[in-house]
Amino acid sequence: MASSERRITVFFIFMAFVVSIASGRAVLLQGIDADANAQAAAEALTRTQTLEADRGLILDRNGEVLAETQPAFMVIADPWSIATNGTQDTSTMDDDDRVAAAQAPDAIAAILVRYLGGSKSDYLPKLEASHNDDGTANQYEVLARKVSAAVYQQLSAELEDAGWYGIYAQVDPVRYYPNGTLASNVVGFVNSEGDGAGGLEYSQDENLRGVDGTQTYQTSRYGTIPLGDTTLVEPVDGATYTLTIDSELQWMVQNELTNAVADAQAKSGTAIVMAVDTGEILAMANVPTFDSNDVSDASADDLGNRAVTDAYEPGSVQKVLTMAALLDAGLITPDTPVEVPSQISSGDRAISDAWTHGTLYLTARGVLAQSSNIGTVELARQMDKQTMVDYLSSFGLGNSTGIELPGETEGSLGILPDADMADYTRDQIAFGQGLSVTAVQEAAALAAVVNGGVYHAPTIVSSAVTSSGDQITVEHSEARRVISAEASEAIVNMMEASVASPEMTTADSTTIPGYRMAGKSGTAQKAGEYGNYDGGYTGSYVAVAPADDPQLLVYVVIDEPTNGYYGGVVAFPSAREIMMQALPRYGIAPSSSVPEYTDPLTYQP
Repeated sequence: MASSERRITVFFIFMAFVVSIASGRAVLLQGIDADANAQAAAEALTRTQTLEADRGLILDRNGEVLAETQPAFMVIADPWSIATNGTQDTSTMDDDDRVAAAQAPDAIAAILVRYLGGSKSDYLPKLEASHNDDGTANQYEVLARKVSAAVYQQLSAELEDAGWYGIYAQVDPVRYYPNGTLASNVVGFVNSEGDGAGGLEYSQDENLRGVDGTQTYQTSRYGTIPLGDTTLVEPVDGATYTLTIDSELQWMVQNELTNAVADAQAKSGTAIVMAVDTGEILAMANVPTFDSNDVSDASADDLGNRAVTDAYEPGSVQKVLTMAALLDAGLITPDTPVEVPSQISSGDRAISDAWTHGTLYLTARGVLAQSSNIGTVELARQMDKQTMVDYLSSFGLGNSTGIELPGETEGSLGILPDADMADYTRDQIAFGQGLSVTAVQEAAALAAVVNGGVYHAPTIVSSAVTSSGDQITVEHSEARRVISAEASEAIVNMMEASVASPEMTTADSTTIPGYRMAGKSGTAQKAGEYGNYDGGYTGSYVAVAPADDPQLLVYVVIDEPTNGYYGGVVAFPSAREIMMQALPRYGIAPSSSVPEYTDPLTYQP
């Protein structure tokens, strides 16, 4: 009996101890730590969602959309909810609920396949992973990204009608380029994370991307708690950029360039159309190119912009700049006589022309029209090297143009020799070898010497405005005079001889009916692997019109053509055709009359 009473006493003492601990814990939870525990519970139910800012629009000069953001979603699974098919309190599940929960992953996977593609095996491992490695509930598995709003709405509706839970979405906008390959090397593209990865999308990424917002809310496995705490920070959408590009002209230029590259069986091609009085780029095309909507199949070499990044020796187009410098310095006039021998010594070699001839008696105009290397060298030797370098530098060669596109790094700005260059180097750069340029550099330089003598830095951005309507400053360097108006008029006269002179060609094949046009071809041998000129050719052509009032410049460069290689053969036809389409498009009226070209190319000794 005493033993029984002792056991009862011990039991009651133990129970009193347990009750006191439980009471103390209740006091701790509900009294002393009530706020902390309430906060912990709230945090367990709280989610923070990023509200992505819409990336800004990119428009052409006429307001046509080149790049925009369209609504899309990231499809996400909550495997912990799928495991019970949305039942929060598993103690209330009956047999039918358990059967449905067991069928949920496979049934949901079948619906996902219909709308998102793939196979069930692509989704089942994620749908069935109800717990993380540490044993906690797994409520977040990304199933697909950039799913269009229309597709997700259909997917969500079918899941709801079938009574399946655990699939939801987050906003995941998709960047869309309505015209695919149109100006893709200019506009660029974004990567899978939505970051600018090429073209203007890259160079102007900071302003285009905007600032993301956030939404913090409380949720359960059934979704957002209606009366739970919610905090919203609105996103700030990205800026809108309006370009100088004319999308319709761009389309024309890309077609013409594509045909030119195909006809010449060339490696690649570049074409630029520029307004000479402003430096605005109206079209800038690259072939081969890519579709900004899908760069997965594009070659890495095609994703950049050759007009900005690729340096090459310009060949005889450079003679225009050489002659412009000589004219401005007062060393020559278009009628300066030049006795041109069959070859001329330069260093330990001899310079010759592209055709075999005896002694010629040409004017400076004739030297340019006939593209004589020898005559150009003879004239250029009148100018000291420092002065020549100063002129070419003022034309923008060897320097960044400041265009709003990526790729103008120090290694891609071309080569302009210093004033201490060797004599033979001076001779070479006079006719377009021994230095290198980019297409946008050369186009801007040529525009400066034909527009009255004023250099305008090339630009691709017309304006930019924030989502709230505030203007973003677009930095443009100040225009600067590089040659006199008289020298500019004279160089255009000399270029017109290449196109319109009866001594050079037939008017029907080279001129534009109703317009006076000036131009110059370029053909340059490319340096090979070991520095010798055995790497193929670059053929180019620059066209300027109207010659009596220059307004538009077209510059076409064909790299490594194999079906012909002279610039007048591989580049001229496309340059002329582009100019023929551009002149009436911009309302540039034909000349009232096109007089017969009579300025002399030769003289009598």
